[in-house]
Amino acid sequence: MDKFFLTISLILSFLALISLYRAIFGPTVVDRVIGVGVVGTKTLIILLLIGFLYKRMDMFVDISLVYAILNFIAVLIFAKYFVRKGVL
Repeated sequence: MDKFFLTISLILSFLALISLYRAIFGPTVVDRVIGVGVVGTKTLIILLLIGFLYKRMDMFVDISLVYAILNFIAVLIFAKYFVRKGVL
């Protein structure tokens, strides 16, 4: 079962890298904001899988919740900045 979760974590890491590429080189600003949000979500899931592998779900759930809140606030700040700048 550990190999399964490790494999899923590696696949999600690869998908996060693809989303990071979209966040950096996106054709539009909206694509970049969505890319940042997707990278944050995939990182959150990877953190939970690592917590399951280390059998310390309680600690990693707390870390994941804080990371989810920070990711949400960051995407809101980016969106508000781009709306005020007039890009969106």
